Amino acid sequence: MDSKAVKAILFDLDNTLIETSRAGGVAIQKTSELLKTSLALDDDSVRSICDKFKQKLLHESFDPSAGRSIDQLRVSHWEESIQEVEESIQEVEESIQEVEESIQEVEESRCTPSLAAQCYYCWKNSRLEILSLSPEICHLLTDLRSRYKLLLLTNGETQTQREKVEAARCEEFFDAVVIGGEHAEQKPFVSIFTLCFNMLEVEARDCVMVGDSLDTDIQGGFNAGVRATVWISAAGGSVPEGSVKPDYTVPSVLELPHILQQLK
Repeated sequence: MDSKAVKAILFDLDNTLIETSRAGGVAIQKTSELLKTSLALDDDSVRSICDKFKQKLLHESFDPSAGRSIDQLRVSHWEESIQEVEESIQEVEESIQEVEESIQEVEESRCTPSLAAQCYYCWKNSRLEILSLSPEICHLLTDLRSRYKLLLLTNGETQTQREKVEAARCEEFFDAVVIGGEHAEQKPFVSIFTLCFNMLEVEARDCVMVGDSLDTDIQGGFNAGVRATVWISAAGGSVPEGSVKPDYTVPSVLELPHILQQLK
């Protein structure tokens, strides 16, 4: 390769190589079924519990030094979500006999930590079972690795992301795997990109960054000065006003070879 050729590709994981959003939806559905069989709640109440859990997950702040694991924290998300909906039901004054009976059944089946734990592990395990690299993506990575150095760079809490990497059997396709939660700073900070460049023994200008997040993947690649950024936008949406502009936008990572051909 000459000095201007691409030498390495950095890949995001979630919703770039694996369908995390779809897996999360399936996991929530399976957990909803568990809740229905465990508590006498209607569909709206079960949906409300799941929505509350997703909001807690979205705004989650995990501190490893606090003395509890990520699993314990997320069990508490489910416990709090169930209890919040139960309390809301109890506050509603209804004269309809069916609703009164439902509330009574909920009282008799108060949420216990064990039910919350069942919900969490149902959600977690169902999600991990679905997370996998498709045969097409496996073929793509195998082909690319014969010509480029490949590194997987994913943000997130260490245990959670390591479990995804293991479930999807990613490591065999990459020269290195970097989990943001294991370092002082995550994407889009330059420090974690510099770490990746050093691990691969390449310069920023030798690399392409591929990911689905404008705020972390594309902005991070731009901050670090990579050769090109590739935004994976399954919906084919336009870049929001004020956001960093990717060099290339494609609906699937499978389109990457066409872009690499242009960069030669």
